[in-house]
Amino acid sequence: MTYAFDFSGFGLYAGMLAHGVAVTLALTAVSTLLGGLLGIAGASVAVAGPAWARWVVASYVELIRNTPFIVQLFFVFFGLPSLGIHIDEIEAAILAMTVNLGAYAIEIVRAGIDSISRGQIQAAQALGLHGRQVFRYVVLPQALANVFPALLSQVLIVMLGSAVVSQISVPDLTYAANFIQSRNFRSFESYVIITATYLLLSIALRQILNRFGRGLFAGRAARGSESAPRGWRARLMWRAPRTLPTER
Repeated sequence: MTYAFDFSGFGLYAGMLAHGVAVTLALTAVSTLLGGLLGIAGASVAVAGPAWARWVVASYVELIRNTPFIVQLFFVFFGLPSLGIHIDEIEAAILAMTVNLGAYAIEIVRAGIDSISRGQIQAAQALGLHGRQVFRYVVLPQALANVFPALLSQVLIVMLGSAVVSQISVPDLTYAANFIQSRNFRSFESYVIITATYLLLSIALRQILNRFGRGLFAGRAARGSESAPRGWRARLMWRAPRTLPTER
């Protein structure tokens, strides 16, 4: 039995496919921004926060990393209304994607912070920088530069995983394909198209973010650094610098 491919009728749905691509990219952009900020904040707490805050961050990371994304999405969209929190499908998708990306970003950024040598922190303190300035101007830029490829890969994973948001009627690319194949009954062709589209989106997004990262973090990656013990670094980063004795 031979299968006759027929893509002739898909031109009618070009607008829907384009809209699905736009929704997918918009969800990825917003969740990347919010998830990245959540990752940086959570990583700073995981490294230098009080014990109770570190426990909260660790619990959040373990919860998200050990549960399926679609379950998290359903919990947000179907579960929160039971608590009186009503959000639409777009807001639910952004919230679920942000929470998911944030958990992975916390561990990635924390590893980057741990890679910074204690010598650089001590040098910054010797120049008179206090704990938060050391973190903002010395530790964080180099940490992000070191782990940027890992963060980029996680962003792509979240973008590809966003296909499940079609299950709550978000009009993304997968939703468009499901709608089209339900109308023309050309399932194989429909999913060939969106598979190719996701592939092109991933390649293009990787290239764009790689160029952005090279420009943003040029010369900032730490090389040959000797990592300090985690607890020691936490005390050093947030402790006020000592006044150096002046020479007479």
